[in-house]
Amino acid sequence: MRLVGGFQNFMPSYAPILILGAAAFGFGVFTIVLSYLLGRPRPTAAKSATYECGVPPIGTARERFPIKFYLVCMIFILLDVDAAFLYPWALVFRDLGLFGLVEMAVFMALLGGGFVYAWKSGALDW
Repeated sequence: MRLVGGFQNFMPSYAPILILGAAAFGFGVFTIVLSYLLGRPRPTAAKSATYECGVPPIGTARERFPIKFYLVCMIFILLDVDAAFLYPWALVFRDLGLFGLVEMAVFMALLGGGFVYAWKSGALDW
């Protein structure tokens, strides 16, 4: 009994996390080494070619993206950030009271301004 109690006192509370991390790292190294030892590289022209969803690539990879691409990204970020902040706010809405309501109104007005800008600049015209 004393040995078990002494072992628990010796072992810090974060030791299981370190053991799990060492096991994960060891498994990763073991897998890479085993793959290197068992697998033989067989390069071919087909394996070295660029692959884009089964379609042969056309043109160079250094093409300019249209501005609508970036505007669609802005809209996605606006809606994503909006949703990410609405859930925690809704959970503590009663605790925040009027202050929380005013702060969320300011936040929604700022995001709405960005959405109106994207709308007026033609990002929603498909």
